[in-house]
Parts: sequence; structure tokens; C-alpha cells
Amino acid sequence: MDIDTSQPWGIAIDYAGRATLTEAGHTIHVNVSDTSLSSIIAPDSITGAYSPVNITAQFTENGADGAVLRGTGRVTVMPVGTAPVVPDRTAVQRAVAGALADFETNRAAYVALCAAWATDEGDGAPDTGGGSDPGTGTGTGTGETGTGTETGTDTGTDAESGTGTGI
Repeated sequence: MDIDTSQPWGIAIDYAGRATLTEAGHTIHVNVSDTSLSSIIAPDSITGAYSPVNITAQFTENGADGAVLRGTGRVTVMPVGTAPVVPDRTAVQRAVAGALADFETNRAAYVALCAAWATDEGDGAPDTGGGSDPGTGTGTGTGETGTGTETGTDTGTDAESGTGTGI
């Protein structure tokens, strides 16, 4: 991100402390705000210190089937002594870098999650659900009850067929 040296925070922000920029192909929303509950920038009546200023940068990217990935970065600029916070031209740049890094971390985690769900039988093809499923069962018949062993194979829909022998 290029820093605009003519701006106190390194970027042109509106009256509410907001800005929008494009970085690495993403539209990133930036917010610069103090942490006080007052709309007037003044020292805290109890501590005598000014509130810190938070710089947040965030964006979302939407994909197919409702997939959404986010990137969020936050930098806090602390006041020095009892003086108000001095604007830091690199704070927005660091928040944006944090948002881009967070997005990349989330993207990598999403790829890993998807890979964990793609079961592979070692042949490079998707899992079809095949395999054997030995089990035990009980049977009843005319004049007899008993237990037996059931053998069979699973199909891709987990339908099971087999034979049982009563004892």
C-alpha cells in the first residue's frame, strides 16, 4: 500500500474515519476511530489520558454456493503520556497488511478443510464407498431362533447384501 504523505493517517479518510482502497485485488474497508464512548476527543475524566486509536482493515470475498472468506487486520495506536494520539502514517498500512495475511491464513485453512473431506482410496479417484462390512446378526424363522454371521459388500450408497446362517 502506498502511503499518502499529505494525509495524517497516510490515507484520505472521511469525517467518520472511513476509507476504502484496493490492494492485491481486494476492496478493503478501513476505519480509524478512538476507543472512547464520547464523540468529543478529550482526556478521560478519571484517568486524564486520551483514548487509544484503533485502525481496522477488513474485507470479504464471496464465492460459489455461499462461500465467504474474510480478512481482518487491526492496529492500535496508544497515546504517549497525557497527550492525544499522534497520527501514525504506517498504521493503516500495517492494518491492511494484517488483513491480507489473515485472508491468506483463512484461505489456506479452507483449502486444508476441503482436502480433509476429499477422501482418497489411493488411486487418485474419489472414494466410491466400496469395501467389505462384516457383521453379526440375529435371525428368526419358523420354529427356530438363532444368531449368525453376515458377510457382504458395501456399494457406494451403503446398501448391504449378504447371507446369514441361523443356529
